[in-house]
Amino acid sequence: MKKRKDGAAGNEQLTDGEAGKATGRPVVSVVVFVTGLILLLVSLAASISLGAAEIDFITVWEAVFAFQPDVTAHQIIYELRIPRSLAALFVGAFLAVSGAIMQGMTRNPLASPSIMGVTDGSAFAIALAFAFFPGTSYLGLLTWSFAGAGLGALIVFVIGSFSKNGLTPVKLALAGAAVGALLSALSSAIAIHFNVAQDISFWYAGGVAGTKWISIQLLVPVAVIGFGLALLISRSVTVLSLGEDVAKGLGQRTFVVKTIGVLVVVLLTGAAVSVGGAIGFVGLIIPHLTRFLVGVDYRYIIPCSAVLGGLLLVLADIGARMLNPPYETPVGVITALIGVPFFLYLARSGRRGL
Repeated sequence: MKKRKDGAAGNEQLTDGEAGKATGRPVVSVVVFVTGLILLLVSLAASISLGAAEIDFITVWEAVFAFQPDVTAHQIIYELRIPRSLAALFVGAFLAVSGAIMQGMTRNPLASPSIMGVTDGSAFAIALAFAFFPGTSYLGLLTWSFAGAGLGALIVFVIGSFSKNGLTPVKLALAGAAVGALLSALSSAIAIHFNVAQDISFWYAGGVAGTKWISIQLLVPVAVIGFGLALLISRSVTVLSLGEDVAKGLGQRTFVVKTIGVLVVVLLTGAAVSVGGAIGFVGLIIPHLTRFLVGVDYRYIIPCSAVLGGLLLVLADIGARMLNPPYETPVGVITALIGVPFFLYLARSGRRGL
C-alpha cells in the first residue's frame, strides 16, 4: 500500500514500509537487553572496584554479601562506591528513556532532555532553591527539579508552536538551545548575585560523586513509577512515532498519550538532574543506538534504552575517575565529548527534511 493523503480529511495512511518497521525485532531485542544487562553488571563491579583506592573484586564481593563495618575497604565500598555506581545507573537510564519518549512523541531525531531545555530548566529551579530557600532538603530539591524540568519543556514547546509551519526538528532544537541558554544565563546570574555559585557548580559540571543512600532511596520509587508509565504507553508511542494522523486514524487518544509522556519525561529528568546535575547527550545518543539495534517498536526501545543508558553513564563515570587521576573529570564532559559529534552528524544528515 502506498502512502496517500485523503484530500477531504487530510489524513495520511500508513505505508507498508512503516508498518513493517513497527513490528520491531523481538529476538534481537532480547539479545541486546541480556547482553547489555551482563555488561552493566560487569561495569558496576568495575565502578565499585576502581577509584583513588583500588579494591580487588573479592573484597567488593565480600563487602556486598558479607559486610563488616570495622573493615575500612568495606566502609568505602558501602558508603561511597555503591551509591555512586547505582546513581550513575539510574541517571543514565532515566535520561535515555526520557530521550526515547521525546523522540518518539515529537518524531524529532534531535529531541533529548539536554537539548530541549528540560535539563537547564531543572538546573535553573535548583539555583532558585539554593538562592531563596537555603537549607532545602534533598526531597525539596527533587521537587524543585521536577518543576524546573516541566517549565523548561513547556517554554520550548510553546515557542516552537508559534513558529511558521509548526514544530520541525531544527526549529524545536533551536528553541531548546535558546531557552537552555537563557535559563543557564539566569542561573549563573542568580548564583553570582546571591553568592551560591559554589553550591550549584556541581549541578552544571555533572557527576554522581558524593551520592548518598538517601538519594538512591528516592530514585527507586521514581524509577518504578516512571518506567512503569513508560512501558504502559510504549505501544502508543510506537504508533504516535508514525505520525499523529496515523495515530488518530487508529483511534488513539494522542492527547492522553502525550500528557503521560511529558509527565514521564519531567519525572525522570527532574530526578536525574537532582542527583547527577546537567549531564547532556545521554538522551540523544542511546535512543538512536537502540533503534538501530532493535527497530522502532517502543516496547523494546524503552527497556533496552534503560539498560544501555545506565551502561553508558556507569562507563562514563569510570572514565571520569581514570582520565586524570587523582582528580576527577566531570561526567558531563565525557558525555559531551561523545554527544556533540553525534548531534552534529544527526543535524547534518537530517538537513534536507527540516
